[in-house]
Amino acid sequence: MKIGSVIKDIRKRKKITQTQLAELSNITQTYLSQIENNQKEPTIQTIKSIAENLAIPLPVLLFMAVENEDIPENKREIYSMISPSVKSLLDTFFNDDK
Repeated sequence: MKIGSVIKDIRKRKKITQTQLAELSNITQTYLSQIENNQKEPTIQTIKSIAENLAIPLPVLLFMAVENEDIPENKREIYSMISPSVKSLLDTFFNDDK
C-alpha cells in the first residue's frame, strides 16, 4: 500500500501545497514530504487528519491506496477486474474538479 502517492496525487489535484496541508494536519512539511514519497509510514491518526483536510473519507483514501500486492493471491484476479472501475468512480465522486 502506497498511501503517500495517493495523498500526493489528491493534494496536487486539489491545488493544495505541501505546506498548507501539513499546517492543516498539524505535521511538518518535511514529514508530509516523506509520507508522500513513501519514505515514512504515518500513524492512522495522521492519515485520518490528512484525509479530513483533503475532504476525502478515510476509507476512500485507504481503498485508493490498495495495490494488487495487498490482496490475497487467490483474489487478485477479481480485484484487478473491479478495482479500476471502483477507483475511477471514487475519484470522480470525490474530486473537486469533476
